Amino acid sequence: MILSSTHNGPSTSTRAPGVLMLDLHGLQLQAEERDLLRSPQVGGVILFARNYADPVQLRTLTAEIRACNPDVLIAVDQEGGRVQRLQKGFTRLPPMLRFSRCWDEDPGFAIEQARQCGWLMAAEVLASGIDFSFAPVLDLHTGLSQVIGNRAFATDPERVSILASAFMSGMHDAGMATTGKHFPGHGNVAADSHTDIPVDTRTLAQIHEQDLQPFARCVGLLDAVMPAHVIYEKVDPACAGFSKYWLQTVLRGELGFDGVIFSDDLVMAGAAAAGGMEQRVDAALGAGCDMILVCNDREQALRALAHLENLQVPGNPRLTRMQHRQRWTPELLGQSEQWSRAKTLVEALTREAS
Repeated sequence: MILSSTHNGPSTSTRAPGVLMLDLHGLQLQAEERDLLRSPQVGGVILFARNYADPVQLRTLTAEIRACNPDVLIAVDQEGGRVQRLQKGFTRLPPMLRFSRCWDEDPGFAIEQARQCGWLMAAEVLASGIDFSFAPVLDLHTGLSQVIGNRAFATDPERVSILASAFMSGMHDAGMATTGKHFPGHGNVAADSHTDIPVDTRTLAQIHEQDLQPFARCVGLLDAVMPAHVIYEKVDPACAGFSKYWLQTVLRGELGFDGVIFSDDLVMAGAAAAGGMEQRVDAALGAGCDMILVCNDREQALRALAHLENLQVPGNPRLTRMQHRQRWTPELLGQSEQWSRAKTLVEALTREAS
């Protein structure tokens, strides 16, 4: 139940968001960035820690972004633990693995803690003018992948599914769409796809029995999915984000997923197997991605944009599902008993995890 919020639903404009999500250089928009945001091909902005100084600055920035493009999706990585871009003025969130340790003591309370954390994260992010966080991580904690590590909820697929479902229910209660990542599972490879091209050598049956289970069990709560820049060599020679088999046959077909598919950042080393930026764009869209991310390299983002303009890629109406469903304000959060209770609970968890 939402105790205090204002409803300010998705834009009533008929323009479908463009398929490119890019990043910004700093704390305020540059002239070049204003022009970029007005391009019909640009439908999203992802914010990083460099774009954040304090809550007032952030609300000013998101308002400036929407003044350039009212239909744009504004996103952030606010998972918790070491992946929390917005810190000062926001509740520090624990790594998701903390909930598994709580489960060992009291499963029912751990589920409620996960739900409250999802709600709190979403409400605070929404109050800043951002549409959604790319969360939660549905990968398994195997001890093999350091880039995933304690970002995962648990080792056991069933426990991951239950805790992640609670977290996503909290996000939905606050009015935020969910994104499960990194499909079909990044936890069983040691290489970091930011800097390398990870290869998973397991069979399809093994992946189905383990990593794929949280995605299958949580599909009804997923509004979006982000595939991994991982090659599952015994299944498909292309990494999952460029694979029609993974995105169309498995995700859309077998799992029945009808939501948004985001590419992971096409600048990452794990995407290099597809070729240059134009080839990466073609591979991601061809496999079935609805929106492509090109971050932390403006030259590459401009190449992607020029390529999309040459192809005249239309906007994608499915992307409107990711727009905020409730708009919180800092004042309403401060008056909310639910926010106060959730903040107290989550802060205690974070202290225990540190």
